[in-house]
Amino acid sequence: MGVVREHAGPAAAFDAGWQRHALALAGWTLLALSYALSGGLSSISEGYPPAWGRALVWNLANFWLWMALVPLVGWLGRRTAGASWRRFIAVHVPASLGLALGQLLVHLLIFWFLCGPGRMPVHTLGQYVRMEFAYSYHLAVLTYWIVLVVLLGMDSRRRLRDERLRSAQLEGQLAQSQLQALRMQLQPHFLFNTLNAISALALANPIQARLMIARLSDLLRLTLEEYHAVEVPLSREIEFLRCYLAIQEVRFQDRLSTQLDVDADTLHAAVPSMILQPLVENALRHGLLAKAEPGRLHVASRRDGDALHLRVDDDGLGLPPDGPAEGVGLGNTRARLRVLFGPAASLALERKAGGGTRVELRLPFREHLA
Repeated sequence: MGVVREHAGPAAAFDAGWQRHALALAGWTLLALSYALSGGLSSISEGYPPAWGRALVWNLANFWLWMALVPLVGWLGRRTAGASWRRFIAVHVPASLGLALGQLLVHLLIFWFLCGPGRMPVHTLGQYVRMEFAYSYHLAVLTYWIVLVVLLGMDSRRRLRDERLRSAQLEGQLAQSQLQALRMQLQPHFLFNTLNAISALALANPIQARLMIARLSDLLRLTLEEYHAVEVPLSREIEFLRCYLAIQEVRFQDRLSTQLDVDADTLHAAVPSMILQPLVENALRHGLLAKAEPGRLHVASRRDGDALHLRVDDDGLGLPPDGPAEGVGLGNTRARLRVLFGPAASLALERKAGGGTRVELRLPFREHLA
């Protein structure tokens, strides 16, 4: 199997190269045939018998020669891409005159030896070249510039496509880096607080301590399994959130109650990995856990056409009068949404009428592809 993989790359590149050459030959040949057909039909319309053989030789020789010169013209074009106009003209004016002259002379030589003078009023190759030169040379020069412009346009389009691909890759890497940074922010203080709670419960309530260890193990397992994933299905995100909330409920017992309302048609939606945990942690730390009385946390999801809505509600202390002081978690979440979805996604914080805070995410709905 290793030998097959070793030769698969060069073989595929070889096949792709031959396909490009075959397509180029077919394109230039079709162009030559269309010109030959046009010339023959023009002769018929003028009352002359069409010389199909001479028309085919003339046009095939002309266009195939230009096809052979395309790599050289493309190389000259790439050498002057991005250069000043002075350098561009200094390279391509002499090149167009020289290559057009060479192409024309070879073209006329091939046609003369294959077809002869025919009905033309010439008897030698020199006479034939002088007769055709005045008419055909400026067309050959014009053909050089047409080929050059087409090649420059194709090269510019290719470079634009490559640049867009590189930009997309960089954006993906940025999203991955931000996701990893968010996880790094989660782990230190969360693990510290959880291990402290386990230590305190170990003697007072061993059963609860063992439960917290099991939940923490599940949480760390999910974190490691999705370490490199930029997006996960919402069902996976909810599974991670359940483990996180289960630990919090054990820690704070009857001071915290949670409710998850996830619509069935949203479970397979693609969401950024760990997108809900910072919002829930923010609600717990700044809203619910500062209350003296028990608090309630509600997480919900719903689909609205092509949009997915994720909502985190709490009945805690609410937003401060001078507006929310957005911490690292919310700021990081906004940045990830901006990188992944641009203006198609949003994050909004608002006060609830009955007290507490609501955070709502809106992002494009897409099925997660496993």
